[in-house]
Order: sequence, then structure tokens, then C-alpha cells
Amino acid sequence: MEKLLNELVERLKAAAGSNLRSVVLYGSAMSSEYHPRHSDVNVLAVLANLDAAALDQLAPVAGWWQMKGHPGPVIFTEQELRQSADMFAIEMLDIKTTGRVLWGEEIPRTIDVPMHLHRIQVERELAQALVRLRQHYLVAGGSRRAIRQLLLSSVSTFAVLFRHALLALGEPMARDRRQVIDRLAALLAFDPAPLHALLDIRQERRKPGEIDWESTFAGYLAAVEHVVREVDRRLAETARPAQA
Repeated sequence: MEKLLNELVERLKAAAGSNLRSVVLYGSAMSSEYHPRHSDVNVLAVLANLDAAALDQLAPVAGWWQMKGHPGPVIFTEQELRQSADMFAIEMLDIKTTGRVLWGEEIPRTIDVPMHLHRIQVERELAQALVRLRQHYLVAGGSRRAIRQLLLSSVSTFAVLFRHALLALGEPMARDRRQVIDRLAALLAFDPAPLHALLDIRQERRKPGEIDWESTFAGYLAAVEHVVREVDRRLAETARPAQA
């Protein structure tokens, strides 16, 4: 992976020249639980200018990177990156705190993330993820394979949101997914076992045939619903003005 990332950086530098300001690795690739079969390698490229000509220069590199099985690089100008911190507080905070600068300036470290907007985004995205979970379960139509794919694909999203829920609730932020789940389970009182089972499958510690997918979904859904309710309730309480 290091060799591939180095090649990506060199290709970006050759394509963009002096227009390239910074290249940052972020997301699950920065986690100790990274798995090449289940985790994306997310890269942010910061450029001085992103007009049509600049995009044309970057397009072959993005195509090559996608051919390697990774999402195309996320691209921003520095000004756009700073201005987007209010809209993408969760993402910007992750990039700022855990991202690794592969080349160039330490721009993400200097971004000011508005934490009052971070709390709002955490509530909104938790609720939206729950709605999507229910919708996709309905579409699965009882297919065990579809339910399995739904659970395994969504658990990483909820692990990220649970980590930011801890922060929004005033708790220390943890990076390890299992530690995040256990801390939030202890704080909000829900059963973390279904989430651990899914992480076991993703990390190939257990085989899919060892899991009762119907009961795992029921427990998983109950845990997510509980977290959404409790986070909403507790953040509402802390936002409420103190009584005179």
C-alpha cells in the first residue's frame, strides 16, 4: 500500500505541478482495523485552482486510482476546504485529527471545525443512517444474502457516527471501532454484541455461516435505534437553557 500511495502522489505531482498543495490519506485506511478487502483508501488532494483545465489534468490519475479499486481522490481548493468545515464538520474533524499528510502542506491541521455544528450533523446523520437501514432492509425482502451485505456495509458507517456521538456527548474520542462501540454501549446502555459480531466477520475472525443473520439484524437495529434516541435526548438536554 505504501508503494501504491507513493505512486499516486508522484502521479498527482506530475499532473498538477505547482497547482498541487497537499495530498492527505484519511478514513478507514488510517485505522488499525484496515482490511484491504473491506476498507476504502480515501485520499484528499488540495489544489490552488480547480478550473476545467485542472480537472482535465487530474482525470487520468483519478481513473488510474479507481482502476486500482479505490474511490477517486476527493479534491478541494484550500479556500473551499476551509469554508466546507461548517457543512462537513464530521468529515473535516476526521481529516484534521487522524489524516496523514502524504505530501505538501499541513493544511487540514489548520482548519477550524465549528463543534456546535458538529453536534447537529451527528444527530442528523445518525437519524438518516437509521432511515436508510430500515429502507434497505425492506428492499432486501428477507434475502439472507442481502441482509448480510447490508449489515456488513453499514457497520463501518455506524462505527464512525458512534465515535463522533461520543465526542458530541463530551466523551473522549477513540479511534478503535471496538473501543468506540464499547464506550458508547456503557454510556447509553445498549447491547454491543451484534456490532462486534459484524466486525468479526469483516476482520475474518469469524465465518458468515457462524452468524444467525436474522437475530443479528434485530439486535443491531435495536442498538442503532437506542443510540439515535439517546443521543437526540441528551444533546437536547445540554442545549436547553438553564432555568433561572
